[in-house]
Amino acid sequence: MIYSLSGTLVYCDDSSIAVECGGVAYLCRTTLNTIGALGAIGSRVEVFTHMLIRNEALDLFAFSNKQELECFKLLIGVSGVGPKVALSILSAMTPERFALSIAAGDYKALTVVPGVGKKLAERMVLELRDKVGAANFSTPQTTQLSQTGRAAGNVSEAIGALVVLGYSQTDAAMAVSDLDDNLPVEEIIKLALKKLARGR
Repeated sequence: MIYSLSGTLVYCDDSSIAVECGGVAYLCRTTLNTIGALGAIGSRVEVFTHMLIRNEALDLFAFSNKQELECFKLLIGVSGVGPKVALSILSAMTPERFALSIAAGDYKALTVVPGVGKKLAERMVLELRDKVGAANFSTPQTTQLSQTGRAAGNVSEAIGALVVLGYSQTDAAMAVSDLDDNLPVEEIIKLALKKLARGR
């Protein structure tokens, strides 16, 4: 098992990279987020890896951080989710956003990813809802949503109001994720709307 690679980036395309370590270049499949986080060809990089052996094939997957690696491992553990779909999901969203989507039960946020239909998205929500709260890439908001199925108190009311205004459950949860539940609902909504406006 290869835990990580540290070396020179010698190749990069839209779905894979090659890292040269000690005269050997390792070709790894990866996400767009990881490709964006790495420097230019010739730069020194460190990536975390996951090796998958199946059907007489040995595949190596590389990630720029441990959170993305852990999310990948969770995803390929879901029935019907292979490495290709997992990489597509992690190319479309960060591990934190994925965790919020799962915890909030927002399967629609997952269906925008190529290869993910409604049934597969619902299965991911069902199988991973309890697991994302304990994952090291989740936020306190994600943990609370995954344990209770909803946010607490004023934050919950604010999320509901933002959803009524047309925002997705995931976007609303992300916007209020670091706000204090003790603030008045109106203040939480106002601050969340400012965040959402900046994000566009």
